[in-house]
Amino acid sequence: MTTHRYRSHTCAQLRKSDVGNSVRLSGWVHRVRDHGGLLFIDLRDHYGLTQIVADPDSPAFKVAETVRGEWVIRVDGEVKARLPETVNANLPTGEIEIFAREIEVLSAAKELPLPVFGEPEYPEDIRLKYRFLDLRRETLHRNIVARTKIIAEMRKRMGEVGFTEFSTPILTASSPEGARDFLVPSRIHPGTFYALPQAPQQYKQLIMVSGFDRYFQIAPCFRDEDPRADRLPGEFYQLDLEMSFVEQDDVLSTMEPVLRGVFETFANGKPVTQKFRRIPYDEAMRTYGSDKPDLRNPIEMQAVSDHFRDSGFKVFANILANDAKAEVWAIPAKTGGSRAFCDRMNSWAQGEGQPGLGYIFWRKEGEKLEGAGPIAKNIGEERTEAIRQQLGLADGDAAFFVAGDPKKFVTFAGAARTRAGEELNLVDRERFELCWIVDFPFFEWNEDEKKIDFAHNPFSCL
Repeated sequence: MTTHRYRSHTCAQLRKSDVGNSVRLSGWVHRVRDHGGLLFIDLRDHYGLTQIVADPDSPAFKVAETVRGEWVIRVDGEVKARLPETVNANLPTGEIEIFAREIEVLSAAKELPLPVFGEPEYPEDIRLKYRFLDLRRETLHRNIVARTKIIAEMRKRMGEVGFTEFSTPILTASSPEGARDFLVPSRIHPGTFYALPQAPQQYKQLIMVSGFDRYFQIAPCFRDEDPRADRLPGEFYQLDLEMSFVEQDDVLSTMEPVLRGVFETFANGKPVTQKFRRIPYDEAMRTYGSDKPDLRNPIEMQAVSDHFRDSGFKVFANILANDAKAEVWAIPAKTGGSRAFCDRMNSWAQGEGQPGLGYIFWRKEGEKLEGAGPIAKNIGEERTEAIRQQLGLADGDAAFFVAGDPKKFVTFAGAARTRAGEELNLVDRERFELCWIVDFPFFEWNEDEKKIDFAHNPFSCL
């Protein structure tokens, strides 16, 4: 037995080879189970879980009866092998258990405001108020550890390709990046303020003109903006880098193996793209409705304007006739060919503030494959068949349509593509599909202010 006050091992270390050894563990009581007088305690620490057993003959049994979830205890006991039928293959320690000789309560816990075991959904205000409990949950604990490991992997791989990490100041002058600054008042100069950096733009460029060649940083960025689905409000971290004397291809070819390698390390066996596609911005927007498309979704949008021009579907025909910029795009949806699904998509579109989402779905009537729905009735059999053939659809498939100026509907079209792919389970979540989006537009016309604006970050070559 170790003479250490709290433990000889962590709660993830013990294996079958340790059977017969006397050990000491300390940790949190994850849960307690009473099996007819035989008490089982799952003991948890940062590293994992170990099962503790106390029977009525054990001197530790009286204390074991009192412990509750999230109490902190120290356990002395003997490592024993579990019976074959009780082995837990999901735990690294699942082949053993500790028969307790002594249990010391290090810290008793009152009734919990939210449970740690089981991880049920709880209101966010309670989770944030009791964050020290919330962070004990397995999912959050695992995510935080994974984040640390991913950053360490990034640092390692960036060093391997010749980058040097530099830390840049947090208190700085304003360097607008498209959001409002967070300001910090200066004590020394009353009435003046520092800005927290939206990105380390000025300092990293100072590093480059000073001749350091390859810089990177896991950079904290502070932006006073509304929260996004993929970004916390207020602050976030990004892999920030600069390279000297390079062209676009140098940046992409240098970073591609770094990103691929990081993904492969943490992909849990899922395949990762070996050669990143380079997709021009315009193509990405026309095909996927997004400049960050999920390529695991096989749906690719296509222009089908010619099939609706001068057609019997007057809504689209009039749009095309009266606006030279107007187009009709189709969102093909394999396996979506039921009226129920098409109606759900239409209702979703209305919930997004759209008048609706036109559709055609194809089904066999006897030996004949026919298009169904109001659009098919209005444009006729020949045009409906031409659309089906262009999109490569078959019996049981559907297509949805949006019309107007693509600049105005492209975001909605992309959202509809995503919605259809997810609803129909077409997205292959068992792989990672990465790409580069290139040839971003540099400028665009601001119709509201009647001036030319930057369409993309002017400090990036991508």
